[in-house]
Amino acid sequence: MSYKNTDNTQDSLISIIAGSTSDKQVYEKAEKVLKENNIKYDLQIISAHRDPEKLDDYIKNCKSLIYIAIAGLSAALPGVIASKTNKPVIGVPVSAKLGGLDALLSIVQMPPRIPVACVGIDQGENASYLAVRILNLLKK
Repeated sequence: MSYKNTDNTQDSLISIIAGSTSDKQVYEKAEKVLKENNIKYDLQIISAHRDPEKLDDYIKNCKSLIYIAIAGLSAALPGVIASKTNKPVIGVPVSAKLGGLDALLSIVQMPPRIPVACVGIDQGENASYLAVRILNLLKK
């Protein structure tokens, strides 16, 4: 059974969006947990800075219930996604520079009405565990 929908099919429950392929070690952790829990997901590499139109289009047309946004450096991706949707967004800061503290602070310091949940630095697996817990609420 295929879990990853790189063709942007609409049956994914969770969308993982990474800002760069350099975040591969982090998004692979998230993928592993989703596969272990038999949850369909979509993985996209879309930079909030380099591909803003592509990101806008993806969010507008995406049917996933939850976004996991993986980003380092300025870590704008989770906040940009949260500003364009009412769905839950889980940010994963990446230790690209300054041990990931810059990314962590960027993700947790969102303005009012733009909430982003944030897990630990490089903790892609915790983002997926949190997403699974959110999905479990739908089963009750």
